[in-house]
Amino acid sequence: MKTNKEEKQLADAYDDGTLQVESPSHDLLALLAKAGENTFKKDKRINIRLSSHDLIGIQRRAARKGVPYQALISGLIHQYVEGDLLEATK
Repeated sequence: MKTNKEEKQLADAYDDGTLQVESPSHDLLALLAKAGENTFKKDKRINIRLSSHDLIGIQRRAARKGVPYQALISGLIHQYVEGDLLEATK
């Protein structure tokens, strides 16, 4: 299986012991559990266009959390709809 540059860097860091792995926080585990529950309730599909920069950023954050990027996006939308995400005030 071919790996890209970022995957190789991660594998190398893991192999040489420099990769710092953290245990997930209680809040993150609760968020993931809620996202997992909602995954099975989905009954609508949408298509959106994102900039490459945004998609790569989302994929990186999802990889750090150990979740599929689609689940991260869905979870963020759900949090926003439920009022759990606050808009920044200027």
